[in-house]
Amino acid sequence: MGDKDRNSVFIGEKPFMNYVTGVVMQFTTKGSSEVIIKARGKFISRAVDVAEVARKRFLENSVDVKKIDIGSEEFQSKEGKQVRVSNIEITLGKKLV
Repeated sequence: MGDKDRNSVFIGEKPFMNYVTGVVMQFTTKGSSEVIIKARGKFISRAVDVAEVARKRFLENSVDVKKIDIGSEEFQSKEGKQVRVSNIEITLGKKLV
């Protein structure tokens, strides 16, 4: 696993606060200087919410959104259809003092 994957939080179906806690823990207990929140498809809006709650409520004035990458991937579904799914990566980074 690369260094970037270690600082990544993948958004899925777990309870919302699990992801917020995961992001906050990366900065506080693991001492990361940046954390990447990743999501696909229907979880994209949840990733935005996680980033905003972590940034504004728990890490107030200590982290900023550094970068947002969007894209899409195409793959074959179980039924054999070509499916295109959007993805997002939100990079939060510590503010420089």
